[in-house]
Amino acid sequence: MTRSTSLSINGKDHHVDVDNRTTLLDLLRHNLNLTGTKKGCDHGQCGACTILVNGQRINSCLTLACMHDGDEITTIEGLGTPDDMSPLQRSFVKNDGFQCGYCTAGQICSATAMLEEVKAGWPSNVSASLAGVSDLSDEEISERMSGNLCRCSAYTGIVNAIREAAEERGQ
Repeated sequence: MTRSTSLSINGKDHHVDVDNRTTLLDLLRHNLNLTGTKKGCDHGQCGACTILVNGQRINSCLTLACMHDGDEITTIEGLGTPDDMSPLQRSFVKNDGFQCGYCTAGQICSATAMLEEVKAGWPSNVSASLAGVSDLSDEEISERMSGNLCRCSAYTGIVNAIREAAEERGQ
């Protein structure tokens, strides 16, 4: 059974007829040719498919496209381009926050949302206080990014890239 679904993806409206069982990840990659978002484990355990839905990070492999009718979706393609990178993307390049690059789109999408969570004062499991984050330490960044795996182990570069982007934002 197909369902007509309307989505705003990277600022563009899309009206698609997709099977009710189609994941948001598969819609992005196969129907809309937005291949920056990667399929890693297909079980929500690696974070390679992380995108932003209404500003919140989600694993796109775990949600159906039809569940997001009317939602605002941002993929790595919507954060910046090779010629006009976001500050976080530039920081990943500068700090070698990737090796093979497979997880990088999910890492950057997740980090983008993570910095907004920190800005909003959301504590993590390692935050010293529930009243907000006072220090974006390595431990704090690592905890907040724990849903995104890098099999090449570029974690030092990833943490450094996130910290640099946060400092650039005044966080």
